[in-house]
Parts: sequence; C-alpha cells; structure tokens
Amino acid sequence: MTAPQTYVQTPQAKAAYDARWQRIMDCVNLKQPDRMPVAMLATFWLARYGGISYRQLMYDYEKTKEISERAILEFQPDAPSPTVLAVATGPSLEAIGFKQLQWPGHGVRDDQPYQYLDREYMKAEEYDEFLFDPTGFYLRKYLPRVAEAFEGLEELHYLPGLHYFRLVAGIRSFGKPRVRQAFEKIFKAAEEVDRMVAHHADFTQRMAAHGFPMSYITTTVSPYDMLADYFRGATGMMKDLYRNKDKLLQLLDKAAVFLVQQTLWSAKSAGHPIVFIPIHWAPDAFMSGKQFETFWWPSFRKLLMGLIEGGIIPMPLWEADCTKRLEVIRDIPPGKCIYWFERTDMVRAFEVLGDVVALRGNISPSLLTTGTPEQVDAAVRHLAENVFHKGGKLILDGAFGIPDETPVENVRAMFTAARKYAS
Repeated sequence: MTAPQTYVQTPQAKAAYDARWQRIMDCVNLKQPDRMPVAMLATFWLARYGGISYRQLMYDYEKTKEISERAILEFQPDAPSPTVLAVATGPSLEAIGFKQLQWPGHGVRDDQPYQYLDREYMKAEEYDEFLFDPTGFYLRKYLPRVAEAFEGLEELHYLPGLHYFRLVAGIRSFGKPRVRQAFEKIFKAAEEVDRMVAHHADFTQRMAAHGFPMSYITTTVSPYDMLADYFRGATGMMKDLYRNKDKLLQLLDKAAVFLVQQTLWSAKSAGHPIVFIPIHWAPDAFMSGKQFETFWWPSFRKLLMGLIEGGIIPMPLWEADCTKRLEVIRDIPPGKCIYWFERTDMVRAFEVLGDVVALRGNISPSLLTTGTPEQVDAAVRHLAENVFHKGGKLILDGAFGIPDETPVENVRAMFTAARKYAS
C-alpha cells in the first residue's frame, strides 16, 4: 500500500456522520431516534454486487474497497460494516498458515465462501494444563495446532519457574532452529496483517469522509462458543457437558476474564465502542434450558458485564432461534447493549426485551435470497410497524446481514423500504 491518504470530511459529511451515529446511539440508550436506522453487513455478497469472484474479494484490497464504497454510496446505510476486516483476509490467512478454515482458492473453489473445520484442537485431558497456565498452553500447544506460522514453538522451554540464573539458561530454547523459524514466519505474517489493517484504516477513514460511521470494528466471542468452536470441537464439547462438567465450568469462568481483557484492549485500540459478538451455541435447539442456564449464560453474562463496565457496547448476534432464551438474557443493565437476532421472532423479542436493549435485524435470509422485492418491502414494513413504531429501538438489517446469494434488486428493495417506513 502506498502512503496513507488523508481524507477531508466536509461540514455536510460531518453532519451526516453525526446524524447517523446519533440514531444508533439513541437506540442503544433506549431513546426514540428521528427515524429507524438501517445497518449493512455485507461480506461475500459484495462479490456478486461487484461482478468478481469470492477469491478476488478476499485478496484484492483495492478492488474490495472500491466495490464496498460503491455499495455504501448507493444504499446509504446508517452504519456499514468494516469490509476489509470482514472479507479481505486472504493474504493474512495464507501468511499465518491458518488451519481452522478453508477459504476461496484455499480448500474450496474461488466462488465458494469460508468453510469452518470442526476439529478437536484441545484434548479432554488437557483441561488442567490450560486452567493452570493458559498462556503456556497457547504458545506451546494450541497455536502450533491452528496456524503453521507457530509450528516450532512446541520446543520453547517451560516458562513458569524461570528466574534469576534459570532465566539465563532457559533463554537457550529461543535459539533452537525450529523456534527461530517460527518467529521469522510470525514476523512476516505480522507484516501482512499490518498491510490488511492499513487498508482497513484507509477504508473506514474514506467512509467517514463520506459521512458513514462503522457499526462496529472489534469482534469477540462467548466463552462457551470459543471452547466449543475453536478448542474442543462440537463432539468433544457436548461430551464435556457430562464427562468434564466441573473443569468445563472452571475454564468458562476463566475464559470470560481473559476475553474481557483482550476485547477491551482491542476495542479501545480501534477507537470504536461497539463490539460484535456472533453467537453459535445459544440457540434453543442446541441445548436444554437448564444446560443453557448452567453452562452458557453465566460466563457470557460475565463477559457482557465486563465489557459494559469497561465502557463498551456489546452487540451479540443471536443466531438461529433463541426465543426460549429471551427471559434469561434480559438480565443485564438497560440501555447498554444491542441484541441482534437472526431467526427469533422480533416482535416477541421486543415484547420481552424492548425496555432493556436495542434490537437489530432481522429480515429473513430465505426471503432475501428467494423472495420478490415486493415481499422484502412487506417484511420491512412488518418490522417497522410492529416493532419500531410501537416504541422498539430497532436497527433494521438482514437476519445475518446480506446473504451471499441475494439478488441486488432485493437489497435495493430492503433499503428503499427502510426509508419508506422509517418514520
């Protein structure tokens, strides 16, 4: 990337930026905004919109920024999403040698999206090791398992206990050939990630100059989802509910603490208060109500409270149907969160949560991909009339943003209807 470009925000653009951000914050603060705001999360759909392959969207920073800018200027969302961080990750994933995903041109076809690999990256017998020394476990076992750049760190000396002259002797392990090679790969990968972040900063500054605030920058995950998705795998985690209950609860509690610390640092570095939290394991169909209240919710609430106390606005995306969870998840301070729902009945969510959180979503993905513009218009009208105009602090969006296969005319219909029924 060439030298960073300086973007000038005109008085008109600043006024538009401030008005859009105020609508979002009014919803968060449970105040009625001047009109219903509409957000835009678009990932691989942008390839369809721009007429390029998914792979090109992931690898061509400039083209990705150009297409995303064109979409934002056409649809005029109140809060778009950070496109570069969301999809232009190909060079960074390749540099790190990331093993937990396949992506376009790297395990799947150029016209296919990410494919998550559900595997066991931490063994059941390693709970005690992780609980006792999380950082050591990360360095010597977890990171080499999930990314090629870290292969070799297994040979590092066991670090706890190194002190005084033992520190002098212990440093020798950093000179081992495989450890040195790992650090060289890490340095090169970090340079590639720095390039991606520079393009991200360029994009967000360019959008700010046009008058568009991002809806979020930083992301995090629930403690349960972190362990289920990225450590134990689905099968291992479901067994742990019965075979390793006590250790699982201990690790969930500890994970909430370090996730809060890591997320606060990231969010404050990014200078944006809203943190996006995609949620995978909370839906009604995945576990019983008792299991949800025992294993899932306590550590997640601890995470939410830690972020809120740190001045952050959590924005969980409750995937699939979480209608049975609504009464439980309202147990947070009012006016501090955005709850984004995918398939949960939004009218019911408003009835239960309307005095506690702002809502985001949730135009059906099947409707957006297979419906007509007229049907999309009717769906927007339904949410506007039954949630926003009845006092709900609704930020309109797709159920999980814009599905990859959505016809462009349906996206246009959604944004046109959002303006039509906004006030």
